[in-house]
Amino acid sequence: MVSPIVHERLVRAIREKRLIAFDYKSTTGRVAEPHDYGMKGDAECALVYQITGQSRTGASHGWKMFTVSAMANLQVLHKTFAGSRAMPSQHHVHWDRLFARVEQ
Repeated sequence: MVSPIVHERLVRAIREKRLIAFDYKSTTGRVAEPHDYGMKGDAECALVYQITGQSRTGASHGWKMFTVSAMANLQVLHKTFAGSRAMPSQHHVHWDRLFARVEQ
């Protein structure tokens, strides 16, 4: 289960269109634009556009889905982003429950 603090940070970052920084599993220093945050099955997940940082796949930027409970050191940064981005069709997500989605 995700802590209420992390939940509120993600919702706020999406509503305010602010970048987030976090570590994920064995990689550190990711920075991303959070676009969607919701439930897929029993897991809280975040769909983000990563703009910098490490990645297990080697791709430092692009669309990525993260299990929120595996995110660590989540920070909401002061820097903002423009809003939604075009998303390739294979990345469209069907949420069981959506907590927040970035608006134009």
